[in-house]
Amino acid sequence: MASAQKLPRWRGFNLLSKFMVPRTGRFSEEDFRIMHDWGFDFARLPMDYRCWIKDGDPSKIDEKTLEEIDEAVEFGRLYGIHICINFHRAPGYTVARPQEALSVWTDDEARRICALHWRTFAKRYAGRPSEEVSFNLFNEPGEIGGHGFTPQLYREVALILTDAIWSADPHRLVICDGYRWGRVPVEDLVDLGVAQSTRAYEPHWLTHYKAQWAGGQNLPEPHWPGNPPDQPDVRWKVDTLRDYWRPWKNLADSGVGVHCGEGGAYNTVPHATALAWLEDALTVLKEYGIGWALWQLSGAFGVLDSGRTDVQYEDFRSHKLDRQMLDVLLRY
Repeated sequence: MASAQKLPRWRGFNLLSKFMVPRTGRFSEEDFRIMHDWGFDFARLPMDYRCWIKDGDPSKIDEKTLEEIDEAVEFGRLYGIHICINFHRAPGYTVARPQEALSVWTDDEARRICALHWRTFAKRYAGRPSEEVSFNLFNEPGEIGGHGFTPQLYREVALILTDAIWSADPHRLVICDGYRWGRVPVEDLVDLGVAQSTRAYEPHWLTHYKAQWAGGQNLPEPHWPGNPPDQPDVRWKVDTLRDYWRPWKNLADSGVGVHCGEGGAYNTVPHATALAWLEDALTVLKEYGIGWALWQLSGAFGVLDSGRTDVQYEDFRSHKLDRQMLDVLLRY
């Protein structure tokens, strides 16, 4: 059973077909077939709300786009894959650029519009079991003070949005990302009946090596185990990852469901280093009973068509498969 108190150890991928306007499209049934054939059971859909509004007006919903999202939900049901619907860009908040004009943490109008959108999704999937569909309210709230964010305001907003969801669909499973971009559990949400989601991007200097959007382009080549560029006396290893995720294990042990909604290493990380880090990260998550989703099935963090230059790819159903990475994933 999937509940806010105890999540299954779902394992799978993020699918990015509606990740960011204007580069959006339909979700591919073949992606679900591939995941099913490999034995995975989870797909997170990080989406940009601007995909489903009309004429740039966030109060007007485009039914045609919602029908395309319905297709993904149905693919999940057909192939036994849980669908986690995430507002990667929600009305009033995004971790991406540009930021929203209004902040959902501080602005009543942004809160009203965000609640409208989540209520629309709740009505649409009312009655579907939470084993099939969950709602992930926001992607990665940031630092305290950023765009007005505080954990206390996160609680206020979560109450507004869960009221909107549960008024239409009382049993829908809701998942809230930790703050500091998914790194830190949110104690202010513990009594709200929601699960929480962490991330698998630590250490950032390794996973985002040469990633321009993350400031990693000038970092020295990483190794695993290894030392942060600015802390030569500090060594990251598997026990460091255990320490990093221990607050999340404690949260799960206290009766709050925990999942790792994203993780992975960018395609410029040397392949052997990425695999060594990934094996240790997944080892710890499995020890702690936490499921996970790689950021991307296909693309720079993924196992298909990743564009790495130091991989001997295998031809697989019209894709280029990183078999070594897939083998690591399948072990955990």
